[in-house]
Amino acid sequence: MKRLAGPALVGLVVAGSVSWLLSRGGPPSHAVSKYPARFAVRGLDVSHHNGLIDWPRVAQSGVSFVYVKASEGGDVADARFAENLRGARAAGLKAGAYHFFTFCRPGEDQAKQFLSLVKMAPGDLPPAVDVEFVGNCRDRPSREVVRENLEQWLSLVEQALGRRPVIYSTPDAAAEFLGGLPHVLWLRQLPGEPQRPWAFWQFDPSGSIPGIAGPVDLDVFAGDRAALDAL
Repeated sequence: MKRLAGPALVGLVVAGSVSWLLSRGGPPSHAVSKYPARFAVRGLDVSHHNGLIDWPRVAQSGVSFVYVKASEGGDVADARFAENLRGARAAGLKAGAYHFFTFCRPGEDQAKQFLSLVKMAPGDLPPAVDVEFVGNCRDRPSREVVRENLEQWLSLVEQALGRRPVIYSTPDAAAEFLGGLPHVLWLRQLPGEPQRPWAFWQFDPSGSIPGIAGPVDLDVFAGDRAALDAL
């Protein structure tokens, strides 16, 4: 997962590079073989950092699901959220939206920001929240306050959308904040599989997919397609 950040100059360079690479077919398709062969249901997660995405090419590469960044904190919207979600759905991918949870904003504020942007469609993946130390605020409140705000976000989003959210996390943040929560877990683990039970596993933050210029987060689902559709 990646936070919204970066100077305008960097954005211009990246955008120019994306356009140049996509006009020449994007990254080589052989990189898709980096997915672990034993997991048949393959996906990725994206944000505005991934630039302009050729969603039909992504769908043709063998992936079947994608999580798209919608928001962060209490007042930040990902600049490409609507475009990415629309493109992924149109290409036939199973899509969902995620929120980067900051430890330094009330859960209610963050839920309102996410819900102001996300309108779920039939067949979408459950909403997801990204809980991790990387890229988060430095002067965070106590563990108890963070947990209280997280539970508030989870409750408000589930009430509003009628779907229990998935929680994305890293091993350290999961151990600190997620104990006892009855939510499906989407875990980042490098290298090797996560030790705790998981439904989604982000196994590579720098993979390559046809239709996306530059590195992209790669994920797999633990079950089959029927199980994914049943989430």
